[in-house]
Amino acid sequence: MPLNVEDKKAIVADVGAQLAAAQTVVLAEYRGIPVGELTTLRANARSQGVYLRVLKNTLARRAAQGTPFEQLGDSMVGPLIYGISADPVAPAKVLHQFSKGQDQLVIKAGFYNGKVLDVNGVKELATIPSREELLSKLLGVMKAPVSAMARVLGAVAEQKASGAPAVAAAPVAEAAPEVSTTPEQDNSTPAA
Repeated sequence: MPLNVEDKKAIVADVGAQLAAAQTVVLAEYRGIPVGELTTLRANARSQGVYLRVLKNTLARRAAQGTPFEQLGDSMVGPLIYGISADPVAPAKVLHQFSKGQDQLVIKAGFYNGKVLDVNGVKELATIPSREELLSKLLGVMKAPVSAMARVLGAVAEQKASGAPAVAAAPVAEAAPEVSTTPEQDNSTPAA
């Protein structure tokens, strides 16, 4: 069923709003993929915060007018599914992961950080850890010294509670005894 003018305007406005908040757009050709698998892809994309939609390319070009994503216009050819997200790596990850198990999904191009990406650029973007992964790694690195200190303090407290002698500090080196000279030993002074 063809879209009327009002439907087209609504689609352009919806996609334009998504593009205004987006950092990344990934385009992929979906020809020949069964509907059930596309439904699975959409559910996965939704859970990752990715706006995923099949669009007519003319409507997508209209929505991208006046935005940095307008540079993707030359890549908007054929039956495409558009992955749009404010998360810089999420659309690339979702579509790249799905394309590993489904040969019929072919990534065509992407856009990130003011640059149009080719297929290899999108694949490289997909390998970058997500924000959540990076934050969890950072938290692990920050938590490690605190955990080690807590274990040491816990061991010292346990040792004191059990009545075991505390580990003594290393002994301080004793000072060398002073050598006193008596007048008989001192040959340097003349006897009177």
